[in-house]
Amino acid sequence: MDKFKGTIDAIDAAAAIGRACLALGHECIELPLADGGEGLLEVFGGPNRHTVVTGPLGDPVRAGWRLDKGRAIIEMAQASGLSLIGGAEHNDPIAATTTGVGELIEAALGAGATRIIVGLGGSATTDGGFGAVRALSGPGRLRSVELLIACDVTTTFVDAAAVFAPQKGASPAQVKLLAGRLERMAQMYEAEYQMDLREIPGSGAAGGLAGGLAALGGQIISGFDLVAEELDLESQFSRADLVITGEGFLDAHSMEGKVVGGVIGLAERSGTRVAAIVGEADDDHGRRIMIISLAERFGLEAAMNRTSELIETCARELLSVQDSPASSARDLPPLSLPNNTNT
Repeated sequence: MDKFKGTIDAIDAAAAIGRACLALGHECIELPLADGGEGLLEVFGGPNRHTVVTGPLGDPVRAGWRLDKGRAIIEMAQASGLSLIGGAEHNDPIAATTTGVGELIEAALGAGATRIIVGLGGSATTDGGFGAVRALSGPGRLRSVELLIACDVTTTFVDAAAVFAPQKGASPAQVKLLAGRLERMAQMYEAEYQMDLREIPGSGAAGGLAGGLAALGGQIISGFDLVAEELDLESQFSRADLVITGEGFLDAHSMEGKVVGGVIGLAERSGTRVAAIVGEADDDHGRRIMIISLAERFGLEAAMNRTSELIETCARELLSVQDSPASSARDLPPLSLPNNTNT
């Protein structure tokens, strides 16, 4: 399961399904997942270190990160996230900085990390990674470690302004200003590091932080693919009778590098039946599998306030058709559920 943003995290969502399985006598493996955005740190076991760094608007913040056998896991939202300042309405999209992310990378290097994974998502920034790059005492030090930049988008560097800045509180005039700044920054990175970020897929993730780190030698990769490899998902799916996935909102983007789309693809390749429980669903997408929308079934208010309970209820009902004759994800029969918001 992925997180249900604004209600419960991926750990709680997976636990709700685990309770349903336990109650019905099924064996269950609970796997909270992430696609490079918020929640990546928890997938790898949660923080075991904390460092005070520069927050997105310059105030000090205590950011959690993880170091395990030379591998550091850094979630940029811990240092430069929109949630740290209370949302877009409190943000300064021009001034917001990724300095804290660079300081976390510096801390990981100082602690002896040889592999550094930076998860992007939930950022307050559109600074092209300039703050992070400037915070590193010797950017060349990154050449001696493996730096992986985990993201779930393909937006290019300069386009980050138009695509993401409005979500961070930027006005149309500020978007235009930020786009010009990113263009100048792309020229600077090209001159200094001999890398043209303008056409690199994913370089615009987290307001261009991905591009800034890529200029220093980092590798931009699919966050979901990284997690899937680390957890050996495909092997685990091949041993399962049913995979249940889910997230807060299912739409076309869910099939493009996100958890739900990645899980569906892996499950189908391994011949394992798959279904999804989601908060809300765009009716135009994802209907090749069985999908239960909590909002459609129980109403939006209940879906937002009783998320864990309702996921467990729907998981029980999914398990009730688990033994149907369908042999593949595509053949899984539609679930007939009573339209009773008081259930």
